[in-house]
Amino acid sequence: MTSTTSRVLQLLELLQSADIRTVTELAERLAVNERTVRRHVQHLLDLEIPVESVRGRYGGYRIRAGYRMPPVILSDDEAVALLLGLVHAQAGADAPDVAIQTAMSKIRRSLPAQTARRLESLLETAVLDAPTHRDVPDAGSLLTIADAIKQRRPLDLRYLDAAGTPSRRTVLPYDLIAHSGRWYLIAFDTARRSERTFRVDRIRTARAVSGAFEPPARREAISRLVDGFADADYPWRVVLRIRASDEHIRRHLPASVAVLRPVPELDGDGPPTWHRADIRAHTLDWIPAVIAALDCDVVIEGPEELRQAARAAATRLLDAADASGGTTARPDVSKAGPATRGRKTPRTGSTVAP
Repeated sequence: MTSTTSRVLQLLELLQSADIRTVTELAERLAVNERTVRRHVQHLLDLEIPVESVRGRYGGYRIRAGYRMPPVILSDDEAVALLLGLVHAQAGADAPDVAIQTAMSKIRRSLPAQTARRLESLLETAVLDAPTHRDVPDAGSLLTIADAIKQRRPLDLRYLDAAGTPSRRTVLPYDLIAHSGRWYLIAFDTARRSERTFRVDRIRTARAVSGAFEPPARREAISRLVDGFADADYPWRVVLRIRASDEHIRRHLPASVAVLRPVPELDGDGPPTWHRADIRAHTLDWIPAVIAALDCDVVIEGPEELRQAARAAATRLLDAADASGGTTARPDVSKAGPATRGRKTPRTGSTVAP
């Protein structure tokens, strides 16, 4: 919610709480000028709220006599989306926003008791990593998961993995996290006997089952989620040796993508300049572009398939740079001998290991 929307809500609250408010009074209450007050009044009129202008010495604005705001009836999906939007807006504000707080209070009071209780569980258990996110998954699943975390009850999940393969899991839910535009559940998978991370938008159904569990002592939820991304069991394990600072590498390979460690044997007694990046990936096609973007010395330690992909990408770049658009003969980099392997290229400054 923007500051403008927040002030419009506050203006509506002020107009509803008095017979008439002068422009000067409204400007002081909202900490804006009188021209802005008139613009906010127009926002209310656009929403078909009958704000009347009263002329004269003691004139100002008022809500038309007899008008009452219609009752708000929200579905679970609407209530979750609205409350989370308000929570994000409050988290991004420099100070507590009265309009946001009163709006959240009114939403809670308008909901059925069971829905309100489950929403409270969601607000108490969810970890929101950033003030924005792309969308909210199914409210029923989200509320059921939050309630199970709070009550420490196992969950029966029907889940689709990244390949669309369905499965049924019984899990012990620990954390519900909104991170980088998605919602994730961290839980202990009882069949696989290990902790797993589930994307909530891939959960088809979630149902609490009988039983109870005691969650283990946990470290900070966001760090655990990010570390889990980097250590995920993906088909490809990529190892790069990179000559650059930690800060420079992280601009292209964040902690959720790569585990980064210094390589002291290559640096001697000086500050670390070489790092080894360990990446777990579903595919290899995006990694050559990252190597080029790093714009520093890079050695591909494995796998061999990535070396081949890097050579193919380099050939395509050379073809694209050929001004004649023809097929000028050039060395086959995929069969380069020892004298050409590992040579630093002028375009990327990267090194491809043999």
